[in-house]
Amino acid sequence: MNYTVKLTRWDKDQENLSQVRRSVFIGEQQVPEELEWDEFDNISIHVLVTDKNNQTIATGRMKPDGHIGRMAVSKNYRKTGIGSAILKALIKEAINRHLNSVYLHAQTTAIPFYEKHGFKISSEEFMDAGIPHKSMTLDL
Repeated sequence: MNYTVKLTRWDKDQENLSQVRRSVFIGEQQVPEELEWDEFDNISIHVLVTDKNNQTIATGRMKPDGHIGRMAVSKNYRKTGIGSAILKALIKEAINRHLNSVYLHAQTTAIPFYEKHGFKISSEEFMDAGIPHKSMTLDL
């Protein structure tokens, strides 16, 4: 699979970043739109993944405190390694920023994916936007 992973900012690529999040979170997972957009987009580092035709196919972000989130891969591109590429890019950026750890709120169905990358469960299950989650951390 041919794709490009790049770090970017919300003010530079908002249209492309929001496109995949709208499709995955609001469209597929029925997350209310008012819960999807927040004040952290402007201060986070984002990953934008495009296919060989420069179409946006995935995204993720990391807040300044190391909170990884908003990871979304378009339906036709799942289980191809793109999610891992996003996560690795964000972890590398956290290391470059000299963070000691990163954390995330994983949908419970995605826990095995994050465990494969070394994340450990750090909370009981909780609901976020009507979806069960658990907090997970990774020491760097």
